[in-house]
Amino acid sequence: MPTVVLTGDAARALAGGAAELEVAATSFRRLVAELDARFPGLGRLVDEGMAVAIDGVIFQDAYAVPLAEASEIVLIPKIAGG
Repeated sequence: MPTVVLTGDAARALAGGAAELEVAATSFRRLVAELDARFPGLGRLVDEGMAVAIDGVIFQDAYAVPLAEASEIVLIPKIAGG
């Protein structure tokens, strides 16, 4: 199963304190839906405030990216700039 690594306090708080989760998703779009179903609000946070790295590659738009059984997805809070 793909593994999701949560960084940042807000994401971990929504996930009940977990820093790492396993998901059954086969695409990033399904991953976001699964996270939101399991932890209401987490999907929206991912959509609006997280950068995404899948297997070490950072994506601007990861929704169409397929996930392999051994994929590692790292969710990183976006840094606001001025």
